[in-house]
Amino acid sequence: MNIHVGRFLEMFGRLTDLFADRYYPPDISYVLDGQYLFYVIETVEMAYLGALFGILFSIPLSWFASFNMSPNRRFLYPASRLFLMSCRSVHEMIWTILFVTILGFGMLPGVLALTLFSIGFTGKLFSEEIEAINRGQVEAIQATGANPLQVFIYAVLPQVRVCWTGISIYTWDAAFRAATVVGFFGAGGMGWYLRRTVQQVETTRVATILLSIIVLVVISEITSAWARNKVSGKTT
Repeated sequence: MNIHVGRFLEMFGRLTDLFADRYYPPDISYVLDGQYLFYVIETVEMAYLGALFGILFSIPLSWFASFNMSPNRRFLYPASRLFLMSCRSVHEMIWTILFVTILGFGMLPGVLALTLFSIGFTGKLFSEEIEAINRGQVEAIQATGANPLQVFIYAVLPQVRVCWTGISIYTWDAAFRAATVVGFFGAGGMGWYLRRTVQQVETTRVATILLSIIVLVVISEITSAWARNKVSGKTT
């Protein structure tokens, strides 16, 4: 890795000096501006919509992409698997750049990028939960003459409901973290403010925005943990 040990050991001291000289004290009044708070709300909306659409699309895709329950293993299974892998293999920032290039600046490219990110993340986990279900309930429903959709609703969903709820909560958490920075590439939200202050070398304001992002991520983490505990408490 061609590491210079001396410079590596001095790195932490240099970082401390950098933050102390350029980023301290943070300009707290900057994030209390009404326009910035509007962009905070926009970030939350972007994360919510991206996670919501991603979860909704992941439900049928995970059904098609599960080998044991796919209605069509010849076409639907490989096609769904390929789509999920494609969504997961491209970083959400790259999706954002592509959609901004096609659709222009604004919230829509961010929502679409987060939707594809959520589909790739959630769809894989959803399909793995389906592949781990108990086949006994499935065979019992199939014995009544139920079609594949009825089998999915009455035999599969009851077994994966709790796990899917926890995965959905975690998807929102991950989408919110991503939403705080996709705006840096033109998708709106807090990231747009961050990009503007970075380009204008307003370092104290950059520090304030980074602190606000950290605070919001912590709040999201606490909320997600509370929701997961509520879900697990209901199932015990």
